Amino acid sequence: MNGQLASVMINGLPGNMASAVLALLKSDPRFTIVPYALTGPEITKTPDDLQANNIQLIHYPNTDLRWWADLKSEFANLVAVDFTHPSVANENADLYRLHGVNFVMGTTGGDRNALTASVVTALTSGHCAVIAPNMAKQIVMLQAMLEYAAKNFPKAFAGYRLKVCESHQAGKADTSGTAKAMVGYFNSLGIPFNVNQIVMIRDKTIQRAMGVPEEYLDGHGWHTYTLESADGNVLLQITHNVCGRSIYAAGTRDAILFLQNKVNNGARNQVFSMIDVLNG
Repeated sequence: MNGQLASVMINGLPGNMASAVLALLKSDPRFTIVPYALTGPEITKTPDDLQANNIQLIHYPNTDLRWWADLKSEFANLVAVDFTHPSVANENADLYRLHGVNFVMGTTGGDRNALTASVVTALTSGHCAVIAPNMAKQIVMLQAMLEYAAKNFPKAFAGYRLKVCESHQAGKADTSGTAKAMVGYFNSLGIPFNVNQIVMIRDKTIQRAMGVPEEYLDGHGWHTYTLESADGNVLLQITHNVCGRSIYAAGTRDAILFLQNKVNNGARNQVFSMIDVLNG
C-alpha cells in the first residue's frame, strides 16, 4: 500500500470522529485533504480549526451533478470518508453511488444490507467501498475470532445467558454496531439474544461509576459481554474498553489505503469489510 495516494473528502466534520481522522491524515503525505466536507443542517458556522485548514462545509445531500464531476476532475483518486449520522448513512451511500465515488463508511446505523446493495448493484458506477461498524482493527480481530468460533463450534454455549452492555459518549445516537455484530456471533453459538436487549449507557454519572476516565467521557467505547451458565456456576466475560478515537482514526486511514490499492488494481463494484483490510 505504500505510495498509493488518495484525495480524501472527510464527511461529518466538525464531528468528533471526522475531526480525529482529519487530524491524523493532514500530516500524512500520502493523502490530499479535499477542501470540502458534507455536514448536517444544524451546523451553521464553520469552526475556526476547519477555516484554518481551508475546509468548506456543505450541507448534505449535495446532489449537484456538475459539482461532483468537477470535484472528481480536480482531485485524483477521490475517496469519501463518512462519519456523518445514522439517519443519513444510506442516503449518503446512494449519493456516492450516483457520482461513482469510492467511500469508506464508518457511520454506524442505517440499513446495512441496503448499504452493500447500493454498491454491488451499481453496475454503471464501478465504485467500491469499505463498510464497517467498527474501524478499529484490533477490535475487528476479536470479532473475527468469535466469527471463527461461531462457524466451527455452533451451539457451544447453548443454555447460557447473555448480557451485553455498551457505553459511549452521549452524542452517539445509535446502539453500537460492534455490539450488534457480536450478538450475531453469540446467537450462532447457541444463545438466544436480541439486539434490542443491549444495554446502552450514555449517562456520564453512570460512566464515572464504571471507571471511565473523566477526560474520555466524551469519547470512549466500553463493551462487556457476560455469559452465564444455566445453573449459574460458570461466568465468562469479554471486555474491550477503548478511550479516545485514535484507534478508529488509524483504522480508517488503513481502510482508505486498502481501498485505493484495490481500485488501482482493478476492483469494481465491490464491498470490503475491515476483516478484508486486516487480511490485505
